[in-house]
Amino acid sequence: AAAEAPLRWEPPCRQQLRHLQDGAGIAAPLPPRLEGHWVSTGCEVRPGPEFLTRSYLFYSNRLFKAHQFYYRDPSCHEPSYSLVIKGKVRLRQASWITRGATEADYHLHKVGIVLHSRRAARELAARLNATSATGCGGLAPAGRGWAPGALYEVLSAKTERDCTAALGFAMHELSLVRVERRYQALARPGARLLEELYLGDIHTEWGERLHYRPTGYQRPLQNAVHHVHPCPACGIIYRADEHHPPILPVRAELPMQLSGSWVSTHCEVRPAVLFLTRYFIFHGNNQSWEGYYYHYSDPLCKQPTFTIYASGHYTQGIPSSKVRGGTELAFKVTQARVTPMDQVTVMMLNSSEPGSCGLTNSWHAGMEQDITPTNGCLALGIKLPHTEYELFKTEQDAKDRSLLFIGERPTDGSSPDRPDKRPTSYQAPLIRCAGASEEFSKYISLKYLGKQVASGNEALKPLPVAFLLLIALQFLRWD
Repeated sequence: AAAEAPLRWEPPCRQQLRHLQDGAGIAAPLPPRLEGHWVSTGCEVRPGPEFLTRSYLFYSNRLFKAHQFYYRDPSCHEPSYSLVIKGKVRLRQASWITRGATEADYHLHKVGIVLHSRRAARELAARLNATSATGCGGLAPAGRGWAPGALYEVLSAKTERDCTAALGFAMHELSLVRVERRYQALARPGARLLEELYLGDIHTEWGERLHYRPTGYQRPLQNAVHHVHPCPACGIIYRADEHHPPILPVRAELPMQLSGSWVSTHCEVRPAVLFLTRYFIFHGNNQSWEGYYYHYSDPLCKQPTFTIYASGHYTQGIPSSKVRGGTELAFKVTQARVTPMDQVTVMMLNSSEPGSCGLTNSWHAGMEQDITPTNGCLALGIKLPHTEYELFKTEQDAKDRSLLFIGERPTDGSSPDRPDKRPTSYQAPLIRCAGASEEFSKYISLKYLGKQVASGNEALKPLPVAFLLLIALQFLRWD
């Protein structure tokens, strides 16, 4: 009976990773259905940092009306200005770069701005006066200046005026679209439909964001009708408009309690077609950490390609002077192991330069190899030892679960290996799945999950050629 106990009870961290690898009951229709009202589920952080909430309304005739509300604070409690964006979007073909996404074209008809304070008015006037765009310095009536509460048109397709560059504004997020449908279990028998809208990511470099074509996603918006419950922010954002921005409750800044185990809440996507789930263990007694990165070739994290285990130490955190609510740390990666999970990755690693990635020509599917003696793995862009300058934040969600936000990776695939490259925004949150006392490495190892064929051998799924080429060129993101 004792031997059967693990079959009846599975540790929460392992259970969550298995749940994600099973696809978590997610459906992603192609083409996606955009019609409806989609809202943020809380305060979002974009590179910069910029704090904002979003409320997007898509009509059946392809027209849309979008609101972006910007704030001074990480609680989204002190509104600075609001944008109202009107235009048209047309879905095109499935993306050949980001599997599971649909490419789209969009055209902006109008963009208006409403300022919510005199300070915001002064800052906007300074930005517009500094821009070289024709006619942007004289948007406000002569001699009267910018007035809080008034609506000003900063883009008009009719008059060909476009003063949005001074705001760092673009809607390229509409060029990459994915809708996911799943069911949320209820306390009583039954389930509730959830719909999430994933739009393209925002480039981490301000100078690149106006031209960048997304290959990853932002934090998803949720359907205003079919959203996760409870969601205190959803109703506030749903009812808002450009003159009445959502004012979310002030969030208490929690002390950074890293100790314990943290796991992804869904299959994550990175720019340039990396799909993965993450698992971290932080040991507060000696400030050491361990990380498991499970990489996949598909957006539901069902087809494993390779797994990385990394470990090292981290510094004591200090409050960020640049991103309110964030904590700055430095992470040192000193050891790493790689497990290829399919034949294409095996071939890539075995064809790498001798001495650059583990033992030469010794890689096999499902077998882990230490890459510390070769100072990392050149083929995967891993260098050891390696230091990264990080941004962390912890929060409680509406169900009082602990969330951990780790800094967003540079869009160009590089590493935040200098203090000036420290992130100013966050990736998707991890959720605490175990306390500090639980020993993860004794019971978690997602086995090689190929398909069994009649002979009993594993059937290996090849990766798309585009993925293979890109993964060979990408730096691994220590995230």
